[in-house]
Amino acid sequence: MPPAMTDLLDMWAAHSPLAGHATDVITMDFLLPTGIYIQMDVPREATIQHIKLLLWKQAQTYPLFPALGEMEGHMFECVNQAAVHEELEDETRRLCDIRPFLPVLKLVTRNCGRAERLLDSKIGVLIGKGLHELDALQDQEVKDFRSKMFRISEEKMQRVQKMTWTEWLQACFSPQLENGGGAITDGPALLSPCISVWSFPLLQDTASLKVSPSCTPTELMELALRKWLTTHGPEDEARRGQYVLRVSQRLEFLCGDHGLIQYKYIRSCTQAKESPHLTLVHTSTVKAMFEKEISAIGAVVTRRSSNPPLPLPPKRRIPTVSFEICVHFKIVLVKGSKVNAEESVQVRAGLFHGTELLCKTAVSSESSGRSEHTWSDGTLEFDICVCDLPRMTRLCFAVYAVMDKVKKQKSTKNTHLNKYQTIRKAGKVHYPIAWVNTMVFDYKGQLKTGDIILHSWSSFPVVFAATCRLNHLLIILLSLPKLFSSQILYPFLFSILLLTNEPLSFSSPLVSQGRGGKKFHIELKEIMERDPLSQLCENEKDLIWTLRHDCHENFPQSLPKLLLSVKWSKHEDMAQLQALLQIWPKLSPRDALELLDFNYPDQYVREYAVRCLRDMSDEELSQYLLQLVQVLRYEPYYDCALTRFLLDRAQSNRKIGHFLFWHLRSEIHMPAVSVQFALILEAYCRGSIPHIEVLKKQVEALSKLKSVNELIKLGTIKNARSKTKEAMLTKEAMMTCLRQSGYTETLSDLHSPLNPSVLLSGINVEKCRYMDSKMKPLWIVYNNKLLGGDTLGIIFKNGDDLRQDMLTLQILRLMDMLWKEASLDLRIVPYGCLATGDRAGLIEVVSSADTIANIQLTSSNVAAAAAFNKDALLNWLKEKNSGDALERAIEEFTLSCAGYCVATYVLGIGDRHSDNIMVRSTGQLFHIDFGHILGNFKSKFGIKRERVPFILTHDFIHVIQQGKTGNTEKFGSFRQYCEEAYLILRKNGNLFITLFALMLTAGLPELTSVKDIQYLKDSLALGKTDDEALKQFRQKFDEALRESWTTKVNWMAHNVAKDNRS
Repeated sequence: MPPAMTDLLDMWAAHSPLAGHATDVITMDFLLPTGIYIQMDVPREATIQHIKLLLWKQAQTYPLFPALGEMEGHMFECVNQAAVHEELEDETRRLCDIRPFLPVLKLVTRNCGRAERLLDSKIGVLIGKGLHELDALQDQEVKDFRSKMFRISEEKMQRVQKMTWTEWLQACFSPQLENGGGAITDGPALLSPCISVWSFPLLQDTASLKVSPSCTPTELMELALRKWLTTHGPEDEARRGQYVLRVSQRLEFLCGDHGLIQYKYIRSCTQAKESPHLTLVHTSTVKAMFEKEISAIGAVVTRRSSNPPLPLPPKRRIPTVSFEICVHFKIVLVKGSKVNAEESVQVRAGLFHGTELLCKTAVSSESSGRSEHTWSDGTLEFDICVCDLPRMTRLCFAVYAVMDKVKKQKSTKNTHLNKYQTIRKAGKVHYPIAWVNTMVFDYKGQLKTGDIILHSWSSFPVVFAATCRLNHLLIILLSLPKLFSSQILYPFLFSILLLTNEPLSFSSPLVSQGRGGKKFHIELKEIMERDPLSQLCENEKDLIWTLRHDCHENFPQSLPKLLLSVKWSKHEDMAQLQALLQIWPKLSPRDALELLDFNYPDQYVREYAVRCLRDMSDEELSQYLLQLVQVLRYEPYYDCALTRFLLDRAQSNRKIGHFLFWHLRSEIHMPAVSVQFALILEAYCRGSIPHIEVLKKQVEALSKLKSVNELIKLGTIKNARSKTKEAMLTKEAMMTCLRQSGYTETLSDLHSPLNPSVLLSGINVEKCRYMDSKMKPLWIVYNNKLLGGDTLGIIFKNGDDLRQDMLTLQILRLMDMLWKEASLDLRIVPYGCLATGDRAGLIEVVSSADTIANIQLTSSNVAAAAAFNKDALLNWLKEKNSGDALERAIEEFTLSCAGYCVATYVLGIGDRHSDNIMVRSTGQLFHIDFGHILGNFKSKFGIKRERVPFILTHDFIHVIQQGKTGNTEKFGSFRQYCEEAYLILRKNGNLFITLFALMLTAGLPELTSVKDIQYLKDSLALGKTDDEALKQFRQKFDEALRESWTTKVNWMAHNVAKDNRS
């Protein structure tokens, strides 16, 4: 990695002292393929195409110019800021945006077609990983996957070329409908007899209409046009034409013939008692957008009447099926390199199926040496036959340093060893120093044979983590003996089903209910009703497997527990399970999510789970997309059902594609998933060519914001002695930077990464600032292109991991959805939050809102006393609202306070000081900053600072009771909201546990093991009756109210500390 620039602005900034003798030019070195070296000044903001023209003109005066040939046959290369070689195929990019590490460009000859190279270059820049890195991988699985995805993506783009503009509009901007799609089941607010709609026709005119909630977009457009024609006269009849309805604030169209109330935007406006604002857009505008995207596809994809024939497969010998081989599986350890241990080394190897150990662990002899280790007899034989190895068997290695106990402290090099489990045996201590995994069968289902090189990881063994070639620690060379002259192939599903006599037809009657007797059936029912965290003992597993037909008939949702009860080390049992799976009824998508956990690695089980997920609506899929991306880590092969499902849905819905891109892109720097996520991103881009430019604009804008943030951090370090001077100089440098044309153009006219339906037209520089916290987040104010003079706020963070906030807000959105499904709208504000890279991301600024701390401090001159002023919050709401609006604001406050009391209790959200709770002027209370969840409360000197289950202070109660101390009716309603909300969440407890379990490999600081999720089980009182759970919640409610004085003391301390800092 190159050393970081230490100047206040780097050489690519307009007024940097490194930029040369003029502020608008920079001195560049050019290396030509003829061996000629040219140095010349070029405009700092020039495009690569313009620089090439200047170079060509200059090169004419140098020797060997005729040998260069055509200018279009060449392109530039450079080393970028990440010290990675980059090909500059896209010549519309500007030099100041590319920012080479050194001012050196190398001219090279293009090797293939211009269009293909340009597309590859754009995709490489977009995903943050050059495609030449994937080309360089000597991995047949990578090549096969890319080839297959290339063919599928091209076919997808050819289908898009044949679409009509209406089909394209539905696919790219499909309307957001409420889940359940049909009946109006929400609260009374939705049953109002009319909806007030503002429409904006072509000539900037407006019309206010009142229509029925069941009115369709087509009927609304007809009414709006009829009203418009009556005011403009018959002479404007020709203007009538065709229109489509768009939400005024964003790029979201109301397509289809659903009732207006079924559209998410309309319903949210009605719930908030606001008038929806819609725009009539002429079809010519939409057609122009459509034709622009089709031309972008046409520049790369050529229409073909028929696909070229696939090459004939090479002739192969008839393979041997693994079920026919009844010899023990064995491997040979050959060599260990780069071993970071002075002691003897021992290797332990195990065969796993998910988390299940299939047989006893095999242990090698001890080997002495320093960096290199060899084993005289490295053969490890496992107590399991090849015929019993499941298809998804994983071979896991753990390397241990073996030392005497007395040498433990001084001889080990790893300072983190004490964190990990050690083995003590025969007076010696075995410390784990490295681990690595590999699949026993390859992606084609063939048993691996021959020499294999494995690159290990330096931490305690984790059986679900994938291997990859990007880690360069201890290297293990092993050999898998070839058992037969022919290839050994795992049998196909049809062959597996032939091994069992289980029925394969849906109409075949299974054994009748209760085959195990009434006593066993009652016991089975009790087991099946347990939550996903409950462990099964061996007797219970045997019972479930014996009564598997009863499970199929009476407890279809118990499939995960049945799968945990299968003896996967017996291929006969596995075959019976596969036969039963063929007739297993479909699970609901929410129940099927659990089957994508690491505990269920079987290929056909995961394919079954994906089939269940296909019933998800686009809205529901968006809700669970975060977890579905994380469980891609559990897929051992690149080409799998889940990958194809996500790509298919993402390429069919632009919004899903947007968030799939960012969820993958934000983690592409992680070695364990770098190749896998890069392959999926490449496949998505090739199947969504028009989306590339949209996403590329966002990536470039985020890069600029990162540069501004780093500038501020450097400025604050240099001026740390004087806070006033620091603020002035750094704010001035920030403003200067944002006003540069290079920044202004890149940061203007883009789709918001937080919500692709929102168009950001340009930065309002005067309102931008940076926040006074350690990482100096940027507060960026944008003008909304579709809102006229209105502005939108976005916080850019660089240096903070936002993934935990993103998970918490996703769960809050889910809670909101579950409550609304039960006709309870608690006015939750799950603002936007998106991780976009390594410890970087964006947070939506909620408009017209302020923190409790600021509200309290403005009402008091003394910071210490502000926290105890119970009238401050109510008075603030009275300032913002009057009359009926005040009554509505207090109701909004009551509902939202109830929702967040329950949500923060269930999720164990900590660090709830008065700057982490905000209130909108409309009355909605909401929480921000979720750095501590699942009961990880802050403590000082070993004493917990937060002693209450959730925040419920007397000033909150004062607002709920409308300032009247004896208003017990309002407080009783509030308490009833809390209890009702809690019981609704309890009914969906298993779903919450599943979603958190699927995030265990994400590397979140407070979600690392199943023990962390245990908090959810306790807070939801799973395993108890509703009456017992409600009793527990009421005790917590009373405790929160009784101990609220401790919250006030904490808030006082926070206010004083904040006042001292300022």
